[in-house]
Amino acid sequence: MTAALLAGLLAGYGIAVPVGAVATYLVSLTARTSLRTGVCAALGVATADGLYALLATLGGSALAAALRPVLVPLRWASALVLAVLAVRGAALAVGQYRSHRLATRSAPPPPGPGRAYLSLLGITLLNPTTVVYFTALVLGTRTADSVSAAGQGVFVLAAFAASASWQVLLAGGGALLGRMLTGLRGRLVTALVSSAVMLALAVRMLL
Repeated sequence: MTAALLAGLLAGYGIAVPVGAVATYLVSLTARTSLRTGVCAALGVATADGLYALLATLGGSALAAALRPVLVPLRWASALVLAVLAVRGAALAVGQYRSHRLATRSAPPPPGPGRAYLSLLGITLLNPTTVVYFTALVLGTRTADSVSAAGQGVFVLAAFAASASWQVLLAGGGALLGRMLTGLRGRLVTALVSSAVMLALAVRMLL
């Protein structure tokens, strides 16, 4: 049981710690909204990681074979979503800066906690890297001895907890960043940098 716990923690941190487009968007979203919204978004990411850990644990090689034909469409869909988010974020930031107002009534309201959770859950589920990572990890560490259902459950819960703790830490950093950047220029610069990073990662995903 201890081995399953440690394996799950290492797997969860292994997929969560590298800062990519989803993490960048999470920090940016929290900076623009609130810590509560950011935490809900972070739990959406962690939920997707936990679901993929569960599927990889239960499916094994059958899951890898089933996903192989759709990896390219998933990659294109994920890249498209990230590109749309990047362009939309940059356009909103430039529009607010030019109007010399931090917020306007005509601007779309920021997402609430529930919407943030579902959005980040969907974005992460579209990322094939997560399921490939967990499937390869489970297949690479599987031994001849069968793993008990309890051991599989501990692995999945540990992976979810590790991912959730890291994503919430990122959300906390986004909340701190939001308190520091109160001016128009600061918000514009961070929004453009965030959009540029997400767009670059979306392009890299296709290459």
